Amino acid sequence: MNKNFLNIYNNLIKLTRNKLLYRNKLSNESFSDRLIIFLFHFAFFLKIYKNKSNKTEFQNLYDYIFNQIELSIREIGYGDSTVNKKMKEYINLFYKIIDNVELWEKLNFNEKINFFSEFIDTTLENTFYIDYFNKYSIYLTKMSFNYFTKDVISHKF
Repeated sequence: MNKNFLNIYNNLIKLTRNKLLYRNKLSNESFSDRLIIFLFHFAFFLKIYKNKSNKTEFQNLYDYIFNQIELSIREIGYGDSTVNKKMKEYINLFYKIIDNVELWEKLNFNEKINFFSEFIDTTLENTFYIDYFNKYSIYLTKMSFNYFTKDVISHKF
């Protein structure tokens, strides 16, 4: 199962590396910015597939993903106490993202803009993220969960 999780993680990383996601930012992109975009992708992924798989498998996926994030933070060179602090921040941030993603269809346009502007320093009139994650959500509903476990794929939506 670890290889499946690795493929899911790598597919989410590939989506996160899309240069278009960073073109409207007000500041230079950073590790934190990339991680936030990654967490958006992961939150939508969990929302779409949570009812199509068992809870134990999703808990293991969640644990695997956050273990990978912790390893990435350690690779940057942070010490143990800083890693623990950063992980706590990112997990709390992820739960805030999940809360909004769960209500995505019920949010109006301005609430969606505020949602992204809360996490990403981008222009308020920028609707790119709303369009992008609407398309991403539709893309996920068209693909099976197993599709993402096979290999790293070229995503087109």
